[in-house]
Amino acid sequence: MTPFKMIRTTNVRNGRIDTNDVKYADEETYLQWIRRGAPKKGDIIFTREAPVGEAGVLEHEEGVFLGQRTVMYRTDSRKADNYFVFYSLQSTFCQRQIENLSNGGTVAHVRVPDCGEIILNMPPLPEQKKIAQILSTWDQAITATERLLENSQQRKKGLMQQLLTGKKRLPGFEGEWAEARLDELFAFKKGKGLSKSAVVKNGNYKCVLYGELYTKYGEVIREVVSRCDDQDGLVSKKGDILLPSSTTTSGIDLANATAVVEDGILLGGDIIVLRPKSQHDPIFFSHLLTHIKKYEIASRAQGITIIHLYGSDLKDLVVKTPVCNAEQKAISEVMTIADSGIEALSRRLACLKQEKKALMQQLLTGKRRVQVDTEAA
Repeated sequence: MTPFKMIRTTNVRNGRIDTNDVKYADEETYLQWIRRGAPKKGDIIFTREAPVGEAGVLEHEEGVFLGQRTVMYRTDSRKADNYFVFYSLQSTFCQRQIENLSNGGTVAHVRVPDCGEIILNMPPLPEQKKIAQILSTWDQAITATERLLENSQQRKKGLMQQLLTGKKRLPGFEGEWAEARLDELFAFKKGKGLSKSAVVKNGNYKCVLYGELYTKYGEVIREVVSRCDDQDGLVSKKGDILLPSSTTTSGIDLANATAVVEDGILLGGDIIVLRPKSQHDPIFFSHLLTHIKKYEIASRAQGITIIHLYGSDLKDLVVKTPVCNAEQKAISEVMTIADSGIEALSRRLACLKQEKKALMQQLLTGKRRVQVDTEAA
């Protein structure tokens, strides 16, 4: 028996409908659900709850039906272009209406009758098609950049699994790697003081708060984002490696090591500081701990409501590293090059999304009109 796919709100995200990760149903359930209308290719699927206001265009129609928290819009092709309506639903103009129509306490939702009350700005049909075509071109560029970014992230992940474990060696390096406990390689220290209230826009001192280690930084702090006037805090030394020591989520969030590449940064409380006892490459170690030792570190975290990780939990953690510091540095340079490419693509993606958003604001409100070929009109 062929399974039938139910499209739920979780399948409608960022303007797309993902019909791969869906809930399946048997034929009897499918036939019951489609009594209210079976979706067709080109229909717009709109989420009424959890979350409200996401939309996507259905690319195929075979064996698909809608969950109860979604509705579908089917345009009259003589009056409206379905992709124009799809983009309009994402506009600020429509999203504000959707927000106003939303009601409910804990979970906001839009009633089915209210879904028909959303007002659209509708130019003539040929202009609708032209606008949809323009925005579709931007979406294609965004999708292509997202794929490049994902591929770059996967390549880096593969490199890390090979280089940080010694399975693959860089040219010019050979010999066995050595095992050591972290407390043989690092002195363990603690950050101190510095709450969120201490952070000011133009403070005199650079500072790092523990929560920023898993929200604002990756494996390396290349640019400090916070400043303060309060001098309380442990002063960093170039080569320090930082880990957050508490969270309200899960231990995996604490398994994020960040290398410090400059002196004089104030390190706040709830930060574990690993200070090298001898010369080691901090970027190599931050990648090693974050990616190769991640789950082992997370398993050592303790707590229920608040999860804690202490320096004492990590002292006997055994790591395997190159005997030659030059090999550590060479590996960290490969990681840095990979990060640079990922960061460039991330910036490019953010710019594309921002530019598309600004263009939508112009085109979908009539502030900027597009020329339509005479034949099309």
